[in-house]
Amino acid sequence: MPGRRIDASRAQAFTAAAGQQAMPINRPRDDDSGKAQRFRDAALPYLDDAYTLARYLLRDATDAEDAVQECYLRALKHFDSYRGPAMKPWLFAILRNVCRAEFARRAGAPTAALDELPEEPGQTPLWREPQETPEMQMLREHDASAIRQMIAALAEPFRETFVLREIHNLSYREIADIVAAPVGTVMSRLARARAMLRSAWTAGEEQQT
Repeated sequence: MPGRRIDASRAQAFTAAAGQQAMPINRPRDDDSGKAQRFRDAALPYLDDAYTLARYLLRDATDAEDAVQECYLRALKHFDSYRGPAMKPWLFAILRNVCRAEFARRAGAPTAALDELPEEPGQTPLWREPQETPEMQMLREHDASAIRQMIAALAEPFRETFVLREIHNLSYREIADIVAAPVGTVMSRLARARAMLRSAWTAGEEQQT
């Protein structure tokens, strides 16, 4: 899976810098320093996860690093008003918006068309799934590079949902809040992503035999 590209010291540096840039003239500097420290304590543990998600969404290491930095700067700016949900889904929602802005900036970005792909309710999984899914086992046991390439080949809404669920282990409700879609849509996209990934893996194994 994509590895870490932004170390903690660099993240601390840009969050501290953002705090100084966002500090009102009449606000005590000590308060701002405390805000930056609280933000680092709350958000930096998810730095690797944020990069992994950005790497899968943007499919480019440099763009992913830039997106994570922008995400953390925006998150720090709005940290005073943060009241939940959990920090990780909140960061992911901001990061997703940053990544989608990058999609929109690119010429011919397919995001809008992909969002209009029809759902297939018949493939919706049961609400309660076993702790160990075949996809999780595949992610653990097979060649990471091959799996990463197959995930990257999924269409954007399915790739996004699969990464949030199988790699970051978010709940259906957390994913629904991040992508601003009904839980049923999230479940349907996940089922389709799993089916496409299984098909791709089976086809790859058949080519090797």
